[in-house]
Amino acid sequence: MGLGWDETVYVSQISPQAPAAFFSAPRARGISLLVAPVTAWSTSTPLLRVYLAVLSGLALFLALRAWRGLFPPRVLALAGALFASLWVTLFYGPQVMPNYWVAVGALTAVGCFLRVRGPGSGRRRDRAALWGLAGSGALMAWTRPTDAVWASLPLLALALYRRHWTPLAALLAGLAAGAVEWVVEAYVSYGGLARRLAVGSAIQGGLGAHFAVPYVLRSLEGRTLCRPCTGPLPDPVVFAWWLVLPVLAAVGLVLAVRAGRTTATLLPLACGLTAAFPYLFMIGYAAPRFLLPAYALLALPVADALVHLVTGAGRAWRPVAVTLVALGLAAHAAVQLAVLDRTVGRTTAAHRGWARTAAELHRLGVRPPCLLTGHEAIPIAFYAGCSSGATSGSNANTTRAAIERTARSEPVATLVGEGDRTPAYARDWPSTLFDGLRLYHARPGTTP
Repeated sequence: MGLGWDETVYVSQISPQAPAAFFSAPRARGISLLVAPVTAWSTSTPLLRVYLAVLSGLALFLALRAWRGLFPPRVLALAGALFASLWVTLFYGPQVMPNYWVAVGALTAVGCFLRVRGPGSGRRRDRAALWGLAGSGALMAWTRPTDAVWASLPLLALALYRRHWTPLAALLAGLAAGAVEWVVEAYVSYGGLARRLAVGSAIQGGLGAHFAVPYVLRSLEGRTLCRPCTGPLPDPVVFAWWLVLPVLAAVGLVLAVRAGRTTATLLPLACGLTAAFPYLFMIGYAAPRFLLPAYALLALPVADALVHLVTGAGRAWRPVAVTLVALGLAAHAAVQLAVLDRTVGRTTAAHRGWARTAAELHRLGVRPPCLLTGHEAIPIAFYAGCSSGATSGSNANTTRAAIERTARSEPVATLVGEGDRTPAYARDWPSTLFDGLRLYHARPGTTP
């Protein structure tokens, strides 16, 4: 499938394939460090995908293991299967993206929080759960600090309310350890923490009151970034599972209340809701990966509800319940596979287009060391082994004078999309039309 836009940014921070791309304010370097054992010495995308697939599977197993004793094993197994079979999980689990790691971190954190002084707890078990709580908090903040805060709010509130100082200290220590690099970088490169948060908000279109639920529904058909998020809603078959999800989660909560284990169900529900809140009501666009933490946390009460529908039915109705649940899950899996297949095909085609453009630039003499600017310059520059630059927009990191100065010492190309205006500095450069882009290119000694 090749590497996507955001992936090239994260990978380029360490990979020898290309110079580091501009690192915008909302990003965190944890995911770059997570893949460093591969990207620091290899440029093989298949190797990177296999590494992340194995690592993400192991992380999900460990996250579910933190819940042993809180839910029956069959509920945990089904919850893991439900989460892992979502197209968005399968699509992003092997990618260099942070959202999956926030999801497994949040799932682990809630489980470890509940295990501290929980049923059958002891000093050794408490110690292991506290380390797990601190580690999972660090993982969340390491990969996406702002999401870590939203997902942790119910844990922090409950610990304060019940005066559980030890788990509170463990969680805060983990969050602080994971976020320390991001905070330090805020003061070194962005003018302070408040400034970095403000810039990050501006890049996301300005955080405020938005009703993004329709955008989320549109994105579920495989639109990896729904921005601007217009057009009709997809076929209801595509997003029916999303509407059923809160209903089953509510059923799971009712069952938990009746069984006297409310906290073990209510807490992941609460953390899932707070993790989803900013992406449902505070931004004006959608990306399916944003809700991965909510899906991971809601999978537990949903699985509990489904298991109860089968096991709690009377002997006469059990075959009917088993058949209905099995058919529902089979239909759900078929829809997820269809969306995944379509999304992978569309994404692969786009990434191959970047690779073709990079090869054409090499043919035109734009080879490393080189600089690319303009339309989709960041991913194409990575594929070409060049650095990238922009004079405006959320990725602005250079000026016209700097680009002209660079053109006197190394090859420079500006990519102009259909309908876009050619920058003044590139109008006298030679150009060629390729794959719908106008490629303006300059090499030292060959252009004015």
